[in-house]
Amino acid sequence: MLTTARTVAREALRSAAAASFAVSHRAGVLTTDPAPVLFAIEPQDWAIRRLGESVRDGVNARRPGTVATTLAPHRAFDRVVHFGSQYMWLGWRRHASRSNRFVTSFLHGKPEDGPEVARHIDAFLASVPDLDRIVVSNTIVHQRLSDWGVPRQKLVQIPLGVDTDLFTPADTATRAAARRRFAVPDGHLCIGSFQKDGVGWGDGMIPKPIKGPDLFVDAVARIHQRRPVYVLLTGPARGFVKHGLAAAGVPCHHEYLDDYRDLVTCYHALDLYLMTSREEGGPLAIMESMAAGTPVASTAVGMAPDLIRDGVTGAATGIDATALADAAIALLAREDLANVVAAARDAVMVTDWRRVAERHLTDVYAPLLAA
Repeated sequence: MLTTARTVAREALRSAAAASFAVSHRAGVLTTDPAPVLFAIEPQDWAIRRLGESVRDGVNARRPGTVATTLAPHRAFDRVVHFGSQYMWLGWRRHASRSNRFVTSFLHGKPEDGPEVARHIDAFLASVPDLDRIVVSNTIVHQRLSDWGVPRQKLVQIPLGVDTDLFTPADTATRAAARRRFAVPDGHLCIGSFQKDGVGWGDGMIPKPIKGPDLFVDAVARIHQRRPVYVLLTGPARGFVKHGLAAAGVPCHHEYLDDYRDLVTCYHALDLYLMTSREEGGPLAIMESMAAGTPVASTAVGMAPDLIRDGVTGAATGIDATALADAAIALLAREDLANVVAAARDAVMVTDWRRVAERHLTDVYAPLLAA
């Protein structure tokens, strides 16, 4: 477990540093944008890039020209520079001009995640004096950083967001078409997992323990003992999960989507989204599921405790495969499941990207620009 944690931490640091000089020429074009706020993103089309682009588009819809995205924050001067993760901040910190004011999102992490993560957190805490704001997405991480001595005036809690116009509940015909699209067998419970839970961007046979791929396989296998299950997977590096499901005799379909918007059809094919992480900043999949009308059973990490009221807007459990399987079965057996789904849709509206972007503008960028 510790070796895997070290590998995961090193991967995160390498990924942060590499936005890097290999793409700096391309990124420099973005950095010449006159916007007073630059959001540093990663080159991969994944969560941090989507976060930056969504905040950019949402803020600019309200105040045009305020935010631009960049892959080369070392070329920024006299700006507010927002790093999409604390790993990116530490990777770029020594290259960034002190003429800037610095913001970072702190997504997740705690010393118990492994020695490399613990060293990373020590380095981050040492860097806090250089940061003007630290954006966290959930109450757990906000309290954690406060307990570690981060000044509360630097902490801003803003949830990760979802496009509630894109992710909407399906009618019966749309749901049936989605299940045909992914060849969901009749009589099977379709369970989804749309994340990256393997190390690197290859086959993903080395699991990321914090994402709980072992818990996912175990929980699904337990559900499959009671009801036939078909698993729908998206995202890169899913080899560990696919191998585990095959060993458990659970059929699955894995498809890496070229267009993020196609995720909507994936959610519409599901009976349940199962989130099994041990540590999270979000994940985005919780909000997407709730917005799309898909029931969610989740470990009580990340944003789950802020959004999921157990039995009211979904199911939330401890980090335990048996508890997850039992909660999932109980949730789907509820006669008022439609009410749970509707309540989840109402609850998740607070994370609509327009609201999230507005919070970034009013609570983070505007005060720093005024100062």
